[in-house]
Amino acid sequence: MDTKTHSKPSVPAVKPAERVEAHEENPWRQAMEQLDRAGKAMKLEPFALERLRHPKRILTVSVPVKMDDGTVKVFEGYRIQHNMDRGPAKGGIRFHPQVSLDEVKALSFWMTMKCAVVNLPFGGAKGGVICDPKLMSKGELERMTRRYTAEISLIIGPDKDIPAPDVNTNEQVMAWMMDTYSMGLGYACPGVVTGKPLEIGGSLGRREATGRGVFYVTRELAARRGFDLRKAPIIVQGFGNVGSNAAKIFAEHGCKVVGISDVAGGLYDPKGLDVPDILHYRETHDTIAEYPKAEHVAVDKILEMPCDILIPAAMEGAITNVNAARIQAKVIVEGANGPTSNEADRILAAKGVTIVPDILANAGGVTVSYFEWVQDMQSYFWSEKDVNARLQDIIVAAFTDVYNIAEKEKVDMRVAAFMLGLGRLGKAATIRGMYP
Repeated sequence: MDTKTHSKPSVPAVKPAERVEAHEENPWRQAMEQLDRAGKAMKLEPFALERLRHPKRILTVSVPVKMDDGTVKVFEGYRIQHNMDRGPAKGGIRFHPQVSLDEVKALSFWMTMKCAVVNLPFGGAKGGVICDPKLMSKGELERMTRRYTAEISLIIGPDKDIPAPDVNTNEQVMAWMMDTYSMGLGYACPGVVTGKPLEIGGSLGRREATGRGVFYVTRELAARRGFDLRKAPIIVQGFGNVGSNAAKIFAEHGCKVVGISDVAGGLYDPKGLDVPDILHYRETHDTIAEYPKAEHVAVDKILEMPCDILIPAAMEGAITNVNAARIQAKVIVEGANGPTSNEADRILAAKGVTIVPDILANAGGVTVSYFEWVQDMQSYFWSEKDVNARLQDIIVAAFTDVYNIAEKEKVDMRVAAFMLGLGRLGKAATIRGMYP
């Protein structure tokens, strides 16, 4: 679409808030507010609630790396195990300049909840290194990854804590982590991480799993609410692993994706974007922002464009008190972790927007990570058809449980998901008791 001859779709004339509220900028505070809200709604036992306020273990490490120019730079890294009452800890590793202790704490908490919602035998963990991978060579990134892995190897392992990819980490990073850990043992240990290449114990279907899970929950919501998903315009904010695969899978099922964005800019076409062509374009370009066959939209405006279904699939804190009132979507399906602030939740609820929360909507990734771990531990691997079928079974069952709780208890789907997860966590904590 020629941007010079097509006008931008109008958005409601709503006076925005001047700034993001201070408490919205702290993901740990946001997470604890969600815990309090759900705990109060279900009258969770104080003992269980208090345990979930405190991560089980926080490890902060320094990561010295010899850079290509011969200098040594020291990065700061974290690995947090939030809760392990239901099994080994599970959670991703992110490399990003905005990584912080409170962010990693919140992400580890959301992983605890996510695993409980989809009833996996895992607790929650998360890790990160404060760095900018875009400014690092492949060699520097490998040396940093290996040193970080060595520093956290005290607490990770296939029976203790199993990392996975997250923002700015991928199959190659997981391969380096697996190799570094295995060198310390003297033998290959593929079960120490998930999201690995197939050649060293990865699982078919893992790369697409989070986006596929987003599709499954959206399809289930459409069936429950009685609308035709193929006629509901969709916007996907973020074009990393989650967003690109979600857009691809929706398009494969005949749905109309009208908006897509990455970190540099957005694309919009009310008639529907050619998702396969955009994916092909990205193979030879650093960003999709200059893709020539669609209207160009500022990255901070893509969330506000006309659509029925909005999928925030980038970083946390995308939807806040500043922009929530201008969002035109009727349904938000959270592909990212923590993309909607609690204040934005309240604004959107007043507008009648349905939100499928992150701890349900993007649980496809950890579900297939669980499948990968099981396959590694058994040294027996499944077909992609089996992986996707089992993923669908688990995600649909979890969606059904959450939706039914929301209907029965007259709460929104975020509170319902927390109630489901907290019920399982509370029982586990009570049954296990306290030591000593």
